[in-house]
Amino acid sequence: MNRLYLVDDHVIVREGLRAVLEAAGHVVVGESADPTQALGDLVRLAPDVLLLDLSLGDRSGFELLAELQRRALPVRCIVLSMSAQPRHVGEALRLGAFAYVLKGSPTGELLEAIRTVLMGKRHLSADVADLAVQAFTSEDGHDRFTTLSPRERQIVTMVVQGQSSAAIGQQLHLSPKTVDTYRSRLMAKLNVGDVPSLVRLAIRNGLIEP
Repeated sequence: MNRLYLVDDHVIVREGLRAVLEAAGHVVVGESADPTQALGDLVRLAPDVLLLDLSLGDRSGFELLAELQRRALPVRCIVLSMSAQPRHVGEALRLGAFAYVLKGSPTGELLEAIRTVLMGKRHLSADVADLAVQAFTSEDGHDRFTTLSPRERQIVTMVVQGQSSAAIGQQLHLSPKTVDTYRSRLMAKLNVGDVPSLVRLAIRNGLIEP
């Protein structure tokens, strides 16, 4: 019996997903709207598959993807998102997602994605595969953000969302000084001198919405 975990910041979406998945014979072992809580649950519950939204209020699903990659947790992630931006598809795949499904897709598409990733294979619909190709072959597809480590990508996302070093440190179990060190290093890699410049770069590269 396949065990799934849901991360989405809308309760009604999680309830709908749970109903669809359980009707298809899957077991939903947990759910959350918060990446930090979700990470703890994923370590404790060890589900087979994670269904992850990228937009989580003032947090980002990319944070959780980066942490899963850093810890090499065995859960296989399916990103379930409204975003059809090539950069989001590309970044999710770079961070280890096994599949990317658009929220407007038919239910059968999601169930097929689950079946595929449970076999250890990647799943991309034709539309999403085209977005991935755009992400990896565009003129600036290998932009400066690709030079960042998973932890640096996690922190840059939180910085551009306006979170302080103390808040980031609390969520990631790091000292504020360590967060500051990460921030200085990633800003040097990105060749930006201040946070407003970092935010503008993140918007241009699709890391956050304007």
